Amino acid sequence: MEKLEVAQSEKYGMGTVIANKVFGEQAEEALQAALKEIGRLEGILSRFARGSEISRINRAAGIRCEKVGRETYDVLSQAIYFSECCHGCFDVTIGPLVCLWADARKSSEPPDEADIERLLPLVDHNSLVMNPDRVTVGLKRADQSIDLGGVGKGYAADKVLDVFRSFGISSAFTNFGGNVAAMGAKPDGSPWHIGIRHPRKENSLIGAISVVDRSVVTSGDYQRYFIGKDGKRYHHILAPNTGYPAESGLISATVVAGSSAAADALSTAIFVAGMQQGVGFLGAFPGAEAIFVGHDLSVYATKGLQGSFQADNGISINWIL
Repeated sequence: MEKLEVAQSEKYGMGTVIANKVFGEQAEEALQAALKEIGRLEGILSRFARGSEISRINRAAGIRCEKVGRETYDVLSQAIYFSECCHGCFDVTIGPLVCLWADARKSSEPPDEADIERLLPLVDHNSLVMNPDRVTVGLKRADQSIDLGGVGKGYAADKVLDVFRSFGISSAFTNFGGNVAAMGAKPDGSPWHIGIRHPRKENSLIGAISVVDRSVVTSGDYQRYFIGKDGKRYHHILAPNTGYPAESGLISATVVAGSSAAADALSTAIFVAGMQQGVGFLGAFPGAEAIFVGHDLSVYATKGLQGSFQADNGISINWIL
């Protein structure tokens, strides 16, 4: 039997380290095309790139709508759907607050409450004006801005898998800094094993999930944070309704779903909402499952993961639903 070609890469992009591994007759060609696609998407969707379509929309907030390409319109349409399904616990118009807290991290002090209250009304996904006929997008109010931090990497991961498919690839994965999207199974037919990081122990896992054709995305308070002078942990996942880092009783939320964009947005929304409300969000996404880690390090998982989620030594799982 002819040996299956394998191609892999690891490089920085979209604000994180992106790793890819591809198996198949055109593995190298597929990989190079995927890397080109990642660069193209970043140039379109990154709010940090001045020439990107997201940056153009942000600069035109309160003034006019901007003509955009298919990808920008698609990802924002999905974002609105996620916001509605998750009752506003996910919102891509959270950009003004993201910028405010990014400045706060430099001084390790939370922003003034008055500044948060001033910006909070700008966070409203209903202010996105979408015209499907003209393929235009705008923001109703000046100073509003889009931030795709809770869905952009997932959307890009889905697009990478689309590229792999176009080359006839049936076994591959892409990993956007922990946002893992697996295509098919491993070449030997066995599932991919995705580790779930322990939110309080370095280089440790709470367990691993076996998946085929699924995406696994985790949101947690350990990824980007600072400790204030008050000794409190201020992480980067903001609650759209308060303007502060979410305090839902969770320190980690992992979602397993067929779509990486959905898993990305859902993990954010569930982390913001908490376990009880978050479980309800899963119902809008058939086949989606979740793992929750509470402040007391208790671990809960939806029963659909029984048989595929294996806890690490010393970790007990409470099965729900």
